[in-house]
Amino acid sequence: MPAMRDRFAAVTTRLLDEDPRLALVLADISADRFTAAAAAHPDRVLNVGIREQLMVSVAGGLALTGLRPVVHTFASFLVERAFEQVKLDLDHQDAAAVLVSALGSYDWPEGGRTHQAPGDVALMDTLSGWTVHVPGHPDEAEVLLRDAVASDDRVYVRLSAQQNAAARPVVPGRFTPVRQGSAGTVVAVGPMLDAVLAAVEGLDVSVLYAATVRPFDGAALRAATGGAADVVLVEPYLAGTSVPFAAQALEDRPHRLLGLGVARAELRRYGTMADHLAAHGLDPRSLRARISGFLPLPV
Repeated sequence: MPAMRDRFAAVTTRLLDEDPRLALVLADISADRFTAAAAAHPDRVLNVGIREQLMVSVAGGLALTGLRPVVHTFASFLVERAFEQVKLDLDHQDAAAVLVSALGSYDWPEGGRTHQAPGDVALMDTLSGWTVHVPGHPDEAEVLLRDAVASDDRVYVRLSAQQNAAARPVVPGRFTPVRQGSAGTVVAVGPMLDAVLAAVEGLDVSVLYAATVRPFDGAALRAATGGAADVVLVEPYLAGTSVPFAAQALEDRPHRLLGLGVARAELRRYGTMADHLAAHGLDPRSLRARISGFLPLPV
């Protein structure tokens, strides 16, 4: 199966041909995937070198001229390293761009802490008005990327090497009901869906799939939970990131929330992505134990 990052490169190359408003700003990462696009559109495919802060500032300037910039590098460099520029040159200036990251929380453990960004979505939550997509499959990544480019909003698209076996029919901004149960609701974000479905096999729980987490689809959560709510959020980044948004959606009814995701403690051994998932309790076996221990399931 092609990776999300490969699909991003292919789709963005086609969009550059189709839309004269579109521009792409890179900081060396993935530049080799856009060689043909750069040759065809040298005025709209810009590689600033290993200068991530400049990359975002350039995107802000392009946006203010009326272009629609797509900005791409690893999540740790795009959101964390260049956050001041995201805050000031995009958010503060009311300039719209599409930020597309790769290598999210633990996709390339060999890269060490500098290439891990489990806090990226939580950091974006300190800003207002951003749409955040977390696709779980390359087909979903294409749908969400095309929607982001066609809009005039500030959008963060979080791509990962971890992905589900099959795409879901995602609608930007809406959670997708996957299964229905009566003992609680599990919200699976992006590439966590397959692990969640394996974890809750045979359990009487509802599962919602979230490929867009901001805005948070509180209406879908309310519809799935009924009058009272026991909800587990399973996210591929910092544990508890979406808990405040779920709490706000359920503030007028009794509810309990459990946020599962990447722990704050740093794992200092490289290992593999599977090792990191297991260490953070995000593998199916660990998820089943944690979900079963929280939800009021029959004994």
